[in-house]
Amino acid sequence: MPSANTAKALARRRFYEQRRRQSGFFGKFAVPRHGTGLLLCTLLLGATSLYGMVRGGHYDAVVAGESEAADWLADQLGLAISDITISGHRRLIEPEILAAAGITPQTSLVFLNAANVRDKLSRVPLVREATVSKYYPNRLAIDVVEREPYALWQKDGDVFVVAGDGTVIDSRRDPRFDGLPFVVGDGANLRAAEFVRLLDAAGDLRPKIRAGTLVAGRRWNLTMTAGMVVKLPEIDPQTAVQQLVAMQRDEHVIERDVLSLDMRLPGRVVARLSEEAAFVRSEALARRTGKPRGGRV
Repeated sequence: MPSANTAKALARRRFYEQRRRQSGFFGKFAVPRHGTGLLLCTLLLGATSLYGMVRGGHYDAVVAGESEAADWLADQLGLAISDITISGHRRLIEPEILAAAGITPQTSLVFLNAANVRDKLSRVPLVREATVSKYYPNRLAIDVVEREPYALWQKDGDVFVVAGDGTVIDSRRDPRFDGLPFVVGDGANLRAAEFVRLLDAAGDLRPKIRAGTLVAGRRWNLTMTAGMVVKLPEIDPQTAVQQLVAMQRDEHVIERDVLSLDMRLPGRVVARLSEEAAFVRSEALARRTGKPRGGRV
């Protein structure tokens, strides 16, 4: 005959085995069979509500509200950002950087995602690279490396700011970039460095050159500030520019009533005069030769 203690142990074991058979298990948590339907309905309703929030655009608002509440709590605990150090910027100003990073006076350090801030800043056209560092309890450091605007590029009537390798940084919307070299035409952004070398060869004449137009991807035309167009050769255009400098020094050719100078042929310059200048020249030739001049064109 089993002892009284053994009988009690066997009775407890049978009781728990019976409870286990009457229950279902989800992971580590036992759920009574009579509550399974209720749980599934609750999960289904919750999933449906979440789907509706996402589809209706309310999920982000809820998350944003919780984020604001979290920032408020961190502020009460003394974890609000009170010291921000921004370095490396030259053209961007600090309010522009903070706005692009999404940092406000309410932002807390503990809930700030440094990787997200870095990604936001990297999407700013002028920013090539950004580093974001958090220093508890309340200091944030942002270091940016800016792209260097190199030239303005006009294509199909639109003007863009481009880097030295021709990469488009942004549309020209900021007057700070108006003094950059100006290139025009397909592929001119990729060859802006060639045009800058022509400007360097122009020396004192450089301020009188308004733009460079790449023609057929082979050679440059210079548009002067007075409106004259100078057609440079494909080969050794720097020498042609130096010749133009000498002509300006000796004859002030740019100030004359000339529409264009064609310097594509070695050792020869062909000038196209304006209508008025052509008429005056024809009359002078007629007087000199004694032949009647032709009708005015």
